[in-house]
Amino acid sequence: MPTKTQQVLRQLQAYESRNILFTEPDGSWPIVWERAKGNYVWDIEGRRYLDLTAAFGVAAAGHANPRVVKAGQQQMGKLLHAMGDVHPHSLKAKLAQKLSEITFGRWSKGGRGKTIFCNSGFEAVEAALKTAKLATGKPGIIAFEGAYHGVGYGALNATHRQHFRGSFRNQLKSFGHFAAFLKSDADLKPLEKHLRSLFKKQKIGAILLEPMQARGGINIPPASFLQLLRKLCNEHKALLILDEIYTGFGRTGKWFACEHSGVIPDLICLGKALTGGFPLSACVGSAAVMDQAWPPSNGEAIHTSTFLGHPVGCAMALAQIEELQKNKLPARSHKLGLLLTKLLKSLTPPEDLKFEARVSGLMAGLEIRTQDNQPATPIVLKTINRLLQRGFILLPEGEFADVISLTPPLTITEAELRRTVKAISECITEVAS
Repeated sequence: MPTKTQQVLRQLQAYESRNILFTEPDGSWPIVWERAKGNYVWDIEGRRYLDLTAAFGVAAAGHANPRVVKAGQQQMGKLLHAMGDVHPHSLKAKLAQKLSEITFGRWSKGGRGKTIFCNSGFEAVEAALKTAKLATGKPGIIAFEGAYHGVGYGALNATHRQHFRGSFRNQLKSFGHFAAFLKSDADLKPLEKHLRSLFKKQKIGAILLEPMQARGGINIPPASFLQLLRKLCNEHKALLILDEIYTGFGRTGKWFACEHSGVIPDLICLGKALTGGFPLSACVGSAAVMDQAWPPSNGEAIHTSTFLGHPVGCAMALAQIEELQKNKLPARSHKLGLLLTKLLKSLTPPEDLKFEARVSGLMAGLEIRTQDNQPATPIVLKTINRLLQRGFILLPEGEFADVISLTPPLTITEAELRRTVKAISECITEVAS
């Protein structure tokens, strides 16, 4: 008699595209989620797991946060769907104002933002790319090695990894030009020279980047990186677009990762933790840039979608932001990040391996490489699998899957972090031996 997990996986293998789900032949991966609450997930067999992923960073205020859930439930009973760009609903206006207040309103006196609502993260990126093209008249963009901006056809021009782009490159216009993602101030001058060369040779309308890379391997640049990009955009009348879909809403210890370097973008892309679990994203730009790019509607919007500014998503986003503010979760993320840094840097690697910990708030990565500096991918994958069997959900990141990432709910406790790092150390040692 197959288990409940086996039944679900067989059903998916029969009826879902086979490229979506990876399964281990021995049945150890994946689990099938049944419910989640706070910092924990229960699978269909009834086993409990501590979630160190926050479901790709979504559950910043905890899984199924009661106030966020209640807001969504109440809205579903009142208005389940509205008409996107035709007949608006009041919560869309309230959320647009709130997003303005927590971005451009916080960053500069009298600052104001304007929003294009979308459904998924890559759609917010593509809305930003369209905005840059309309505002500057220049089609080219600069993106960075290791970047992940989603897999829509527009976003693929800026997503760097060949795994995602390779099969479709002959259909892409390829308006993206790539530069190295700065990891050390020592590389600042060569990077600046390369970027200036791109501006000289290409019609560059925007620089697009994640201020800290998540899927690229938890890469945290020095503050000088964003400061350089801001200076170059100002000089060349290009827009600075920050993809904070993963890093936004307190993940890195501040409301937005760009605040670590004091840089104000022209456009910021938001998603994931925005609603705590409903598919809603946003491209927020300064009012001046958005008005420069987009003309008044003549009755038919240039960029829209059926579910634009979905009322349930807007209700949940307003409740989610209130939870983050009321419980001071960005500040809590900063405090716990200091502890996590100490815990990860205190780990002693097995004899044939070396560790590098990179942490900002509750966005952390432990890179594991061999002594001759090769990615220890098998060690990382086996460790994450073993941790799953012990009740911890983690993910690998980086092009070579050699980084164990930790992006837990911002509600995680010190004790849970200590228990996790201890388990990581034990599992690495077991796998390596």
